[in-house]
Amino acid sequence: GLAGLGGYFSVPPQFTGGVVAATMLGVGGMHWFNSSKLKDVEEQLLTIEELSASYQRTHPQEVNEADEYYASVWQRIRDPLRLSLWRTGLADFPAVKKGELQELQKILDEDIPKLRRLGSPSHHGSTKED
Repeated sequence: GLAGLGGYFSVPPQFTGGVVAATMLGVGGMHWFNSSKLKDVEEQLLTIEELSASYQRTHPQEVNEADEYYASVWQRIRDPLRLSLWRTGLADFPAVKKGELQELQKILDEDIPKLRRLGSPSHHGSTKED
């Protein structure tokens, strides 16, 4: 490809070879640089502080209301989550689909509170749904 194009434009093969070599070095250098930056960002994202900040960004209502249940769950899963993400690596996790996020949100917003109500003792005036 490039050799034929170089011959067509009467460019010496040394110049074409130099351009190819410089391109390969440039691409290799960019790959190395981006890989090292990606590794740095991954290490930063896996710190306790950044995981907590991510939790606060994704659950602002629960954080603002100081919901003890969500705070307790987060405290229990934070360290095992960090360890699991660190062992596996963020690049090996598939992207989450919007439908999956909606299903998880439904579980958190509807199913878990319903199960908590079913598991709690009956109170005066409460009705039990079948």
